[in-house]
Amino acid sequence: MRWFEIALVSLTIFTGVVWLLDKLVLAKRRAAREGLLDDGKEPIVIDYSKAFFPVLFVVLILRSFIAEPFRIPSNSMMPTLLTGDFILVNKFTYGLRLPITNRKVLAMGEPERGDVVVFRPPHHPEQDWIKRIIGLPGDKVSYRDGRLTVNGEPILYAPIGTYQGRGNGTEMTGAQELREQVGKHVHRILLRAESPLLDQGEGEWVVPQGEYFVMGDNRDNSEDSRYWGFLPERNLRGKAFLIWMNFDGGVDFSRIGSSIP
Repeated sequence: MRWFEIALVSLTIFTGVVWLLDKLVLAKRRAAREGLLDDGKEPIVIDYSKAFFPVLFVVLILRSFIAEPFRIPSNSMMPTLLTGDFILVNKFTYGLRLPITNRKVLAMGEPERGDVVVFRPPHHPEQDWIKRIIGLPGDKVSYRDGRLTVNGEPILYAPIGTYQGRGNGTEMTGAQELREQVGKHVHRILLRAESPLLDQGEGEWVVPQGEYFVMGDNRDNSEDSRYWGFLPERNLRGKAFLIWMNFDGGVDFSRIGSSIP
């Protein structure tokens, strides 16, 4: 949510400037006038700025460079992530980025196949989406009949059974659930033969340099690189690593603290 970032950065800068100005100039002026022109009390703006600046500064640092919370709004990553999952995203795995602009200022690592990432899609730059990285720069990705091939190597699958959905995910009840391995990541996916997107999401793609091919784990119910194209590296926000709560009409305690494969 870019509006929240803008508000957080703006408030932090404003309260910080007020606090610094008071420390260097205004406090001395009040002390000199105390007992003559006023009672020396701090104006309310200075009082609130001094109280809130440390909190805002810490939140800004943690959220921008350490870890940021997100909420899963859709079923596109089922069964790995459910609607209502609150997740934490590692903000420094792929490098430190400035808030608002998302400009990388320090490179620290690169995404790997199978990573679950939060990003801003090129066609909706004000939104945060989450998908799994399937193709790295230079990879040739093929998707046919619900099966992936990367650089000519078929991805490994193992059937699990028929999926039973819950909450907002009940619409996926009856889908085929499989275990898939992409890179070093072993996770579950869903396939649904009657999906209206099934025929549209097949093809072959060569991933350009500086971009990635991403897909949702709910393969027949995910708007991803098969439909809108490649994800530029500059749009990455971070790597999802933990579910810290689920609220979908009620708290699901079984998902609290789960790692994201």
